[in-house]
Amino acid sequence: MSKEKEITNEIVSELVTTGVAVGHKRSKTHPKMKPYVAMTRNDIDFIDPETTLESIDEAVKFIGERIGPDDLVLCAASTAPAHEAVLAFAKQFNFPYVTTRWLGGTLTNFKVISERMRYYVDLKTKKEKGELEKYTKKEQMKFGEEITKLSISFDGLLRMTKLPAILFVVDPQANETAVKEAIKLNIPVVAILDTNDDPRTVTKPIFANDHAKQSIAWVMQKITEGIVAGRKAGVK
Repeated sequence: MSKEKEITNEIVSELVTTGVAVGHKRSKTHPKMKPYVAMTRNDIDFIDPETTLESIDEAVKFIGERIGPDDLVLCAASTAPAHEAVLAFAKQFNFPYVTTRWLGGTLTNFKVISERMRYYVDLKTKKEKGELEKYTKKEQMKFGEEITKLSISFDGLLRMTKLPAILFVVDPQANETAVKEAIKLNIPVVAILDTNDDPRTVTKPIFANDHAKQSIAWVMQKITEGIVAGRKAGVK
């Protein structure tokens, strides 16, 4: 990314007004994040705009190079501010997603998780076809409750018929279990992370505010635009 072309006062202002550049209190800044802090105002550290823009470009390039026609990115965003933007991103590219509590073993115990997903799909299909009507009303009610419960855990994962090529997370601390499972299986992790995070814990850090809805939406939009542009240009 060309600094002369991209780092303008307008973009810097946009990063500040959307909250993208706004980190945490200086006392909470991780030592390894200090090189990426541009300044401190009222005890709040601000992320360097050039660092943010370059990290977005690098993440988009990494995803484009890693993802083939049959590969998947698993998106994990357990915090409320990230739900809407990450869900829109996942649905646009038909990626599996988790926007509720991470189910332990989603990656490291994928065989068992897959069996549970098949059971859920089978049970839901039977209900839709009326095949559960042969049971008592009490039993049907229990099946209905089970379907509702399973839907919360598995609806976003049904696209994941195999392990993902990349795990994408917003806030690696909030999604610590997911990150650890990916690392254990050598699945690269792309993450939006803030000044309180250790960037060494992920493969491709995106330096931005990871706790504000507007900031996350802005970053996710830029990533979406980058992937779409890359595909149009012939990047897989």
